[in-house]
Amino acid sequence: MGGGRGGERACCGLVASSPALVSCVAGVGGGNDFQWCFSQVKGAIDEDVAEADIISTVEFNFSGDLLATGDKGGRVVIFQREQESKSRPHSRGEYNVYSTFQSHEPEFDYLKSLEIEEKINKIRWLPQQNAAHCLLSTNDKTIKLWKISERDKRAEGYNLKDEDGRLRDPFRITSLRVPILKPMDLMVEASPRRIFANAHTYHINSISVNSDHETYLSADDLRINLWHLEITDRSFNIVDIKPANMEELTEVITAAEFHPHQCNVFVYSSSKGTIRLCDMRDSALCDRHSKFFEEPEDPSSRSFFSEIISSISDVKFSHSGRYMMTRDYLSVKVWDLNMESRPVETYQVHEYLRSKLCSLYENDCIFDKFECCWNGSDSAIMTGSYNNFFRMFDRNTRRDITLEASRESSKPRAILKPRKVCTGGKRKKDEINVDSLDFNKKILHTAWHPKENIIAVAATNNLYIFQDKIN
Repeated sequence: MGGGRGGERACCGLVASSPALVSCVAGVGGGNDFQWCFSQVKGAIDEDVAEADIISTVEFNFSGDLLATGDKGGRVVIFQREQESKSRPHSRGEYNVYSTFQSHEPEFDYLKSLEIEEKINKIRWLPQQNAAHCLLSTNDKTIKLWKISERDKRAEGYNLKDEDGRLRDPFRITSLRVPILKPMDLMVEASPRRIFANAHTYHINSISVNSDHETYLSADDLRINLWHLEITDRSFNIVDIKPANMEELTEVITAAEFHPHQCNVFVYSSSKGTIRLCDMRDSALCDRHSKFFEEPEDPSSRSFFSEIISSISDVKFSHSGRYMMTRDYLSVKVWDLNMESRPVETYQVHEYLRSKLCSLYENDCIFDKFECCWNGSDSAIMTGSYNNFFRMFDRNTRRDITLEASRESSKPRAILKPRKVCTGGKRKKDEINVDSLDFNKKILHTAWHPKENIIAVAATNNLYIFQDKIN
């Protein structure tokens, strides 16, 4: 089922730069070491964007050679990084479409009279075990394990059937042939190997593969289930926060993730801005957490919107496993797993929106769920904002930068210029007024290459790829 997608026609050249990983973000773009450059853009340029084409998740695999996106139409598009060219040894290969397949279809729950969307909520790669690649994709209710494999040979010379596949008359077979393998055009096949269904009453918001590479968790609003990758007909419920009386419900689960190295540890975040760390060695049902992370609220800043903006939309462990990062509506926080009382770092993403919360509540933007990601060395973090802006924070220098994913700066080798938002008074050149921000253009999903300074940013139906240019 390999092939391109309508949006593939719009892609540009790649920037030439050193393949070495720059460990720090050097002012996250504005420093002396490197700047961020445009590399590619995937997706149609049309003004009228079809709902089905909106990208809903982005994920690099463990090597960074494959990049998967899922959209609201239930499709998964996988991009593969081309090999470096011998004529340009210092250039890094660009990402081109490797495989496209329909992962989920719309369904209807007749018992509850509910339509189940085909939208892909999350994609998670499994560590590669052989020549094939495997990933998990999920919509609101059903998780599927896909195998993506290549075929460049076909068997010919069967005894019981002709070349066109029709069965031969056994009485006319007078000699025995040995089938031979003949080369053919490369074909990339995506096949569903497992379907994990009927385990979630509420909408699935997270899936996370365990470091044991045998199990994974799936989380919905009120429950977290533990699955074995080989077993589809049963899962173990490890967290259940559903009250006996639903009128007593005060919070929901918003995200969950396994620890990158300790297979017994996972965390989940809640709509109340808290994070619970659980240890599966403690008990089979992890309703009692091992650690509880919460920042004390400042009473002076309490408002009608406090609870809404404190809801955590994403939680990610650092690659080292020492820290975890959470994203709420206005900020990103980094927590040390050894300190539960408060985060060790807090980064304001778009503090200038605090005065706009009333209008953001009226247009429902205040409920947007922004994701966040670490770079390969855990020294920098990235998250999205409005107006197709995305933010980067250098943890070592505490410097930050705002960049924009737009067609205007999508020329090959174009260096991204830092953007600034002004909240009032006289606007300087190159600044944008907070009242001019487009809240329909939002970057919810981003991904950072695990080993290099290459980032993927989903802006509505376009996927932008940027990378560093070393000065």
